[in-house]
Amino acid sequence: MTPLWNQVTLSNWSPQAWQGASYTYRLLFGSLQQWRSSSWLMQWAEPLGALLISILFALAPFVSTSLIGVLLVACAAFLLIFLVSDNAQIGITPIHLLVASYWGIATIATGLSPVRQAALSGWVKLTLYLLLFALCARILRSSKLRTWVIGVYLHVALIVSVYGLRQYYFGVDALATWTDPNSPTATATRIYSYLGNPNLLAGYLIPAVAFSLAAVFAWRRWTAKVLAVTMFGIDSAALILTLSRGGWIGFVATLFVFMLLLVNWWVDRMPQHWRKWAIPAVLGASAAVVVLAVAAVPTIRDRAASIFAGREDSSNNFRINVWAAVLDMIRDRPIIGIGPGNSAFNKIYPLYMRPKYTALSAYSVLLEITVETGIVGLFCFLWLLLVAVHQGILQLHRLRQTLDRDGFWLMASLATMAGFMAHGLFDTVWYRPQINVLWWLSVAIVASFYTPKLEETPHR
Repeated sequence: MTPLWNQVTLSNWSPQAWQGASYTYRLLFGSLQQWRSSSWLMQWAEPLGALLISILFALAPFVSTSLIGVLLVACAAFLLIFLVSDNAQIGITPIHLLVASYWGIATIATGLSPVRQAALSGWVKLTLYLLLFALCARILRSSKLRTWVIGVYLHVALIVSVYGLRQYYFGVDALATWTDPNSPTATATRIYSYLGNPNLLAGYLIPAVAFSLAAVFAWRRWTAKVLAVTMFGIDSAALILTLSRGGWIGFVATLFVFMLLLVNWWVDRMPQHWRKWAIPAVLGASAAVVVLAVAAVPTIRDRAASIFAGREDSSNNFRINVWAAVLDMIRDRPIIGIGPGNSAFNKIYPLYMRPKYTALSAYSVLLEITVETGIVGLFCFLWLLLVAVHQGILQLHRLRQTLDRDGFWLMASLATMAGFMAHGLFDTVWYRPQINVLWWLSVAIVASFYTPKLEETPHR
């Protein structure tokens, strides 16, 4: 790799030099080590952290956003106690640096916001999500705890999916207008399970599809593998039956990225004459499956066709009008935005909205980031994505040398990130707490595999 690329991706950055020279690091990290060594409860700090994270993911689909907020506060408080008593010397990664930078930009955007009080509410939420990321990145460095937390999420997602399938077979009333009444699929059942919205359910299940597929390879016992296959089938079916077009795009992106990473994992062990055809085979098979599904299932065909209907589809027309208003908002505050959160958006958007097109968000993650934190925030977020993907691929290459099964969880995390971003191009369910915690879990899992350059021992 070129020196410029190494600088951009922070490949040559090492935490040791910074940790040794930083007074702030010495103050915040490990200042109460002696207390921890004498505390019986803190001897179980990492399992307790994993338990707290597991409770959050176990309850997220079923409880109010207020209770999720309380659990996030609990995670933040535990993180503070954990860090000041931690005796480990590793934990800060290039991903942490970009996450901290993004938080700093959001903080500046909050201070400069024309609706500062509303933006402060969004800033608090963002801070809690980022502290959850930091807790997960530290706790999930343990292979056993990582597998445990992922397993909890997968079992909860299975319950959510089964209830969604029950809605499909027994019927369920739509809680809102989710489909163009003039479209051929206007009377089709769109499941939403406990999430209350089919687009939200689709977003919630994108990681479930990726991690259940990874579990097929990562879990050792055959009974566990059968369970993983069952999870993958049920979660995929439920996601498809949401009839969420953005969710379908995310679903395809997730599977495509996972299959590419899986082929790359095995390619060196394939017969020589198969290697050059491995990637083209994945591309061809992916395209064939999509084309077959669209051609064979009328509901899928009609929903897929509506993506290209432009303003003739009421959902498309609504989004186009919202995007036009959001672009006007960005033009007026292009550098640092209006401040984070839906409260700030709801204060400013009515000044720009087209008549009758009220909206709670920008209906595009990238547009939402830009309107909240400006071009500076968008640049930092894209840089964060680049560094996270680069670090993920580097660590995946390291794990591949020994065929470490944990590499499949890393594949699932990268595939989940791709799926979320693909879905987020046309929707903003990413900002709902049930989804946002899963996004930061995926980023944290990538960060948890980080090994500094000076330490090339296998990760455990």
